[in-house]
Amino acid sequence: MPNDLIAAHIPRLRRYARALTGERSRADDLVQDTLERAWTRFHLWQRGSNLRAWLFTVMHNVFVNQHHKNKTQRMEALDDAAPELAVPDNSEQSLQLRDLHKALEQLSLEYREVLLLVGLEQMSYAEVAEILKIPLGTVMSRLARGREQLRALLSGQAPAPLRRVK
Repeated sequence: MPNDLIAAHIPRLRRYARALTGERSRADDLVQDTLERAWTRFHLWQRGSNLRAWLFTVMHNVFVNQHHKNKTQRMEALDDAAPELAVPDNSEQSLQLRDLHKALEQLSLEYREVLLLVGLEQMSYAEVAEILKIPLGTVMSRLARGREQLRALLSGQAPAPLRRVK
């Protein structure tokens, strides 16, 4: 039954969507759109292949489509409130999480996606390459550059400009 197979992955989809969008309502919409698309296209999933990777690929595609659409429309967010944190607001951890969230938002989408899939979702480089439809070397490169920029942002430095290799 597709319901049971897909339902097992909803918590991870929600967590990734929340980290990717930074807003609860947008994350919920992204998960709903992902589940709707996965359900209507479930016949395209190949039995025996990685369902989790397939669902994250669907989510990636939905997110990219929405991201491009929103870029052209420039819709204003109705809820600019900071996301709810799992720790009290006055704790050191809360401040660190807030800083991490702000730093992640400053990264380009390409770096943020790879960092979240590897770091948050603990996916292998091969799974990330499959989901994002990019070569394995590109995953490793984006992860290294994303980590470097994230470290710089968290330490209060401006991220180093990208170097062109000829």
